[in-house]
Order: sequence, then structure tokens, then C-alpha cells
Amino acid sequence: MRELSPLHKARLAYKPKLAGVLQNGIKNIKVNFGEKTSAVKDKEEIQNLFNQVYGEPIVSFSTTGENLNLEQKNVGVILSGGQAPGGHNVIAGLYDALKQSNPNNRLYGFLGGPSGIIEGKYVEFDDKFIDAYRNTGGFDIIGSGRTKLETEEQFNETLKTCEKLNINAIVIIGGDDSNTNACMLAQWLKAKNTGIQVIGCPKTIDGDLKNSQIEISFGFDTATKTYSELIGNIQRDANSAKKYWHFIKLMGRSATHVGLEVALQTQPNIALISEEVEAKAQSLKSIVDYITNVVVKRAEMGKNFGVALIPEGLIEFIPEMKTMISNLNDILAVLEKDSNFVNAQNEEKYKTISSKLDNNNKEVFNSLPNLIKAQLLMDRDPHGNVQVSRIETEKLLIEMVKANLKKLKEEGKYNGKFSEQAHFFGYEGRCAMPSNFDADYCYSLGYNAFALILAGLTGYLSCIKNLCEPASNWISGGVPLTMMMNMEKRHGKMKPVIQKALVDLNGPVFKEFEAHREEYAYNDRYVFPGAIQYFGPSEVCDLTTLTLQLEQKAPVKC
Repeated sequence: MRELSPLHKARLAYKPKLAGVLQNGIKNIKVNFGEKTSAVKDKEEIQNLFNQVYGEPIVSFSTTGENLNLEQKNVGVILSGGQAPGGHNVIAGLYDALKQSNPNNRLYGFLGGPSGIIEGKYVEFDDKFIDAYRNTGGFDIIGSGRTKLETEEQFNETLKTCEKLNINAIVIIGGDDSNTNACMLAQWLKAKNTGIQVIGCPKTIDGDLKNSQIEISFGFDTATKTYSELIGNIQRDANSAKKYWHFIKLMGRSATHVGLEVALQTQPNIALISEEVEAKAQSLKSIVDYITNVVVKRAEMGKNFGVALIPEGLIEFIPEMKTMISNLNDILAVLEKDSNFVNAQNEEKYKTISSKLDNNNKEVFNSLPNLIKAQLLMDRDPHGNVQVSRIETEKLLIEMVKANLKKLKEEGKYNGKFSEQAHFFGYEGRCAMPSNFDADYCYSLGYNAFALILAGLTGYLSCIKNLCEPASNWISGGVPLTMMMNMEKRHGKMKPVIQKALVDLNGPVFKEFEAHREEYAYNDRYVFPGAIQYFGPSEVCDLTTLTLQLEQKAPVKC
């Protein structure tokens, strides 16, 4: 029997709030159909690939319709991709709705991610099982994995498992890539007339699975609060010791939503935004020069310390680096099939790659220190891309800033001291106990997913909106997955994927940061958010992110 902390016990007892009409119970819901939809981009290609599930309408739920089918349903659930706080509550909400609908309904959890349904590895949930995981962080209830559901063989094995357990619907809890796979599975199952539905739930701490209908992905709220607490602590330490520059890389592979939210929460001296770097075509040198200038000016003010936030995916947004990495990905897709290359020493690999890169990209690659070259050659992610989380961009910037400062000191233009500390905050936020917001939001997403199943829908993403309001005013419904899809290059081939939402440089969130970052740079406006609040006045413990408040123009409460 594992020991539980006092907080853990308290969180197990927390009663999450349901969204709007869901509070009336699963048996009192009516489905309303809106306008037909189309893909966000590459409409013809997406329609051809997903002709069974394309163009379906957005749906919403209202009360007392009694038009949902309450016959017995067996449902399977999968946790896919990286962990995000609140995943357990999605399953709890799904389970509670399922059992309220019909006590004979069954919920099966597939172990280790999508591979569980392919291999037929599962558990059946009961009250005791679910109750042990309510409002807790992590995905350890059934585990997760990154196996992709995309081949005919995988789909056939999935169908066999569903037929064995008499499964009527599958819920896939994941990010953009996982829900792309959900859409592919929905298409295949419908084309085969299996009658098996597929529903997705929007998960990713990166915050890049959102659009006009999906306001926020679950886990973002908790993760950014966790990182903000840690960075607030570091800022307090920096302001106390007054002798270190802390370079902190923050998780978020493609978009800088995490870094931007944390910057607004904590107000560090420097916060780089990848999307701005790309839009302004900033070179690596110009970024280093910007950081150097802040360091020098602060030193002139007697401040030989500071905090800089570095986005995890920054290196791919620097134009010359992005072009080189794209060229490198294509080359490695071929070279990694060559055993001579695979078994070669790194120095030989560098020479081989350099000989195959385009001239400008060759120059960029050759200019990098061997440490970064080696990290660029590490195992690719499941999409064939560089694993940017393993590239120590923060250390690269530190070394380049140190070189700049050394030169300036020799020229008599800098008399300060530069001592550095490097950090990477990623895993620290992925499995935190979910905030009240994420606990409520995730529970509603899971409950709502079962309502979509009862409505007979497939290829949809569970959707809860109006999230700056109290939960009683939240709006529940569903969005067709094809609505969010476009074509992108993966492993050298064009493939359908859900489009990532990047930071909008003309949006209110970035504009708020842009208006204040000069003041943050030099005036030490550090904010110390402290730990995530679970108890106390609702305006403290239930408050969601500044990002969502600014996007919905709600009164911002810092």
C-alpha cells in the first residue's frame, strides 16, 4: 500500500465542477448541430483522405432533449503522447458519465498508449480503481506511449481487440499528432462500417492545440503555474545573491505559449519568443547581441545578475538554423538507412553530412560547436525531426554571450562579472497535481466525450468553451477533427496533421508582454507566484492563465 501525502489525500476528495448543461446529468442532454465545417488548409487533400468524416458540423449540447441513445456501451480509452496534468480526470469524467448512463456500461483502459489496443493489453475500470486516481497528476493509471495508429495492420489489430471486448467507441486523449491518428482511425473504422466511434480530447502542456473552438489544451494551466513557481523562486534567489545569470529553457517544442505565459506570470529580465524571432528573421548573432546588450547595461547599473527564458524550440525558428535543420532532416532520413553511416564516429558523420548539405546550410552546420552538432544527430522523434528538447540551446547562448563579453571587456566596453547557471524546466511540470481549473476542465472533457459517443458521433474532439467564466457557464460540445487539419512534411513526405497554433504576434497576449519587456529587462519587476493554490477564495485558487484571460478580454487578475 503506497503512502499518501496530506495534499494527495485532500486532492482525492476534491469534487470537480462540471461544465454548464453537463451538470444536469448525462441523461438530460440534447445535441444541436451547427454549420458544416472544412479543413483549416489544404481542403481538397484533406477531404480526399478523410471522405468518411470530413465536413461534419460543430455540435453543442443543451438540456432536456432526451435524444441521446442510452443503450449499453463499452468504451476503450487511450492515453497518448507526453504526460499532462489532468489526464486522470478525463478518464474519471468519462467513467462517471458512462456509469450514470447505464450501470452495465464498461470502460477499458489500454495499457502503455496506442500499443495497448493493438496488442490487446488492457484493464477494466471499476469504482475503486478510478477513485484512487481522481484529481492526481501523471498518466500512471494506465500509462502512455507514442506508438502511431496509422497502418492497415495496426487498424486491423485494433479492430480485433474492439471486437473481442465488444467495444463501441474509443476515446484517445492526446495532442495534435495523437488526435491526427484518432482522425485516421475514425476514417478507417467508418469506411469498414464497423460502427465503432472515435472521440479525441485536447491534451498538451505546450498550449499549441487550440483554435477558434478549442480555447486551451488541458495541462497548460497547471504546467505554467508550476514553472512560474520555480522561476519565481530562482528570481528571488538571483535578486538575493546578485551574482548569477540564470538561463532557463522551457518546454514547448514548436510554440512559445508556455514561455509567454510564464513571462507574464513572473516578469523576467529576458524572454525570447520563437515566433517573433522567425517573423523578424533574427539571426543567431542578433539574438546573442540582444542578450549581451541587456547583460552589459545591467552591469553598468551594478546588476551582475538576471533571468532569461529560452523557448525549447528556439533553434528551429532562427531562419538560418531552421533551413539547415530542414535540409539535415531530409539528409538523415536517407543516411540513417546506411549502416556505414550509422556505425561511423561522430567526426566522420559530421564530414559526411557537411558534404551533402546545401552550401549555406553547410556553413551554418560547420560553425556550430561539436556539442550542438552531436545533439542535432541524436535519434529523431517519431516524426523524423530533431529532438529539440535534447539540444542545449541555453548552453549554446551562454557560451556565445560569454565570448561577446570577453571581447567587449578586452575593448574596455564591459567591466561587469558574468557567472551563469543553466536550467531546463520540462518534466517538472508535466505530472504536477492538476490545478483546480485543470481538474474541472479535464473532468468536463471526459464527461463530454461520452456525451459525444451517445450522440453517435465519430472523428470529433471533445470541446469545452467560455473557460474564463465559472464552470456553470462553460459551453460543451464537439469539433470535427478534420476542421483543424492541413498537410505538412514529415519524414520527407506530405502527411495530414492537425495544424499547430503558434503565438499570434498581433494578439493581446504577446502585445501585453511586448509593452512591458523593456521595463522587465532593467527594473527587476520580478513576480513570485508561489505554489499552485488549491484552497482559498475562488478568485485565487480557480483563476486560469493570463493567456486565456487576455485572449477573452476578461479582467486580468495578477
